[in-house]
Amino acid sequence: MTRKPTLKRLLISALATLSLATAAHLAHAAPLRIGVTPGALADSVEVAAAEARKQGLDVKVVELTDWTTPNVALASGDLDLNYFQHQAFLDNAIKERGYAFKSVAVGVLPNIGLYSSRIKRFDELKDGARVGVASDPVNQGRGLLLLQKAGLIKLRDGVGARGGLDDIVANPKKLKFVEIEGPQLVRALDDVDLAQGYPAHFVNAGKPQVAGSGLLYSGVDDVYFAIRFVSRQDNAGDPRIARFVKLYQESPAVLQKLRESYANNDKLYSLPWRKQ
Repeated sequence: MTRKPTLKRLLISALATLSLATAAHLAHAAPLRIGVTPGALADSVEVAAAEARKQGLDVKVVELTDWTTPNVALASGDLDLNYFQHQAFLDNAIKERGYAFKSVAVGVLPNIGLYSSRIKRFDELKDGARVGVASDPVNQGRGLLLLQKAGLIKLRDGVGARGGLDDIVANPKKLKFVEIEGPQLVRALDDVDLAQGYPAHFVNAGKPQVAGSGLLYSGVDDVYFAIRFVSRQDNAGDPRIARFVKLYQESPAVLQKLRESYANNDKLYSLPWRKQ
């Protein structure tokens, strides 16, 4: 015999449904919290956030000054999204910390370059020259790939962006590699014959002319190192995230801010979502 639902049961069911709907509404009523690091990333996200607010999407931009806190805050729920790391950095963070994160969209790709204050062409580089590369494994591999592209070294087959100094299998000029912390490569330029460099760092240091003087730059094919919009796996489907990313990628004001941040020089950055 089938029991008819009592008024009490119907009321409990209705209240439970209402509670779930209310919780979902309150979650979306709160601002979308996005963690960024200072510079071009923070500036461009601020522009997008201002436009989003005009369109009824409340966004709170949280600026963080190190490369650890944005992921810790995202994992704890203090952020809904962060925008500061490329895929290589994210992969390493997930491996080391076990984060349940997801890359939900690609953002700007800061190119890297090979710089020198002593030579104008690679064929001027003398045997035994000193070459500065990033000391951290994530960014060192990227610099070595660019040196390989320049024809100065050859890496072990298949190592790709994960290559390190031990993966160099051909070094015809017997280059001597000096490992330097990424942010310090800007200052080390006068101490070596050639150095891996980050154009954005030169721009931020007030040296846009140096940023644009690289002998060779990476480009849009280097998409593994594009900055990612990263969420937790449990909120990756939040429609506010998709809405904000779409605005960021399509807003003329955001694109203009990015261009200004890279000294109005197209060689210094790429927009990989336009190539997809």
